Amino acid sequence: MDRLVVARRPDLCTDDEGGATLRAFAEVVAAVGTYCPWVHAVRLGVCSLPARGPSRYFGGEDALVDLVRTAASGPTEAGQAPAEVGIAEGLFASELAARVGAIVPAGLTAEFLAPLPVAVLGLDGLDQLLDRLGVRTLGAFAALPDADILGRFGAEGSSAHRVAGGRSGELDGQRDPRISRRLRGEVVEDGPPVVAPGFWGGTTETDARAARSLTAVQDLLGPAGVTVARLQGGRSPSERARFITWTPDHRPRPVVTTGPVEAAGPVAPWPGRVPAPAPATVHPSPRPAELAGSGGAVVQVSSRGLLDARPERLSIDQGPWQPLTGWAGPWPADERWWSRSRRRGARLQAVTPNGAYLLVAEQGRWWVEATYG
Repeated sequence: MDRLVVARRPDLCTDDEGGATLRAFAEVVAAVGTYCPWVHAVRLGVCSLPARGPSRYFGGEDALVDLVRTAASGPTEAGQAPAEVGIAEGLFASELAARVGAIVPAGLTAEFLAPLPVAVLGLDGLDQLLDRLGVRTLGAFAALPDADILGRFGAEGSSAHRVAGGRSGELDGQRDPRISRRLRGEVVEDGPPVVAPGFWGGTTETDARAARSLTAVQDLLGPAGVTVARLQGGRSPSERARFITWTPDHRPRPVVTTGPVEAAGPVAPWPGRVPAPAPATVHPSPRPAELAGSGGAVVQVSSRGLLDARPERLSIDQGPWQPLTGWAGPWPADERWWSRSRRRGARLQAVTPNGAYLLVAEQGRWWVEATYG
């Protein structure tokens, strides 16, 4: 786990209707950002930054903590509000270190956590259950056998067990994914985020950790800096894949609308679409190919969408000829017939001893559009 510096302003941890707390916290994040560009707003009043690089630059972790504490502290109506700053491995331990102003030596995070009460996990149901069992410290909780945790305490307890032993950096829900968007001035709807379920139902720790990581990348690169692929309608493999902006609530927003109309959907009828399975690799630039029949004659697609000869061999990038062991098609496609960008062609699947290919014929020439394996 990475060593983190956590700065905490207790007076800024509670939101207000006028937005004064958010504006003050934005100033804290900006001030701390003068010592490291990778400052992450964990939630209102709490921010973190990596310790390794900045501590080397500013003369050690003690010097870095002093600088961050000075930058994060600020005036209030009641006087100067000091910031709590600490360093440890992982966000959970780092925030606890900040509360007591500690710099936990590298590799000793588990020892730092061990004497703390299980109540610091903030999980009321688990806290009460462990107390009835006589398990009252994080060290005692971490000492319980892994094999018994999931069945007895569930997924939430299993995640807390790893955190208590210093094997995982943070608890689910420790971060507020909306705070970074609020600091950027985006409108954030109230209520819990809608997250897609994991493979076995519910949301796994891996899902939550991935969401937090992607949110952090967006903080650095902007909203359009993280995209995910989405399946849509189309005929060619390149048309069916579309990259859209990833959002923390897993409800993607389109960035650019191109290709076939989205409303038709991926399962609508698309005459000329190549059947499953989909190819493994779609080439950004189609590779030139030659398709020949018996006697070496070039195989062409007629105006009726039929082959004028039986294909028997294939050459790619002017390479050696490969015999065909199987083929399927063609699938003619007449696209955008109403516009000047009209495209007419046909696709054909070809199998050789060296691999399987998706060919496309346009204007009398063959191209390898995608490769199956």
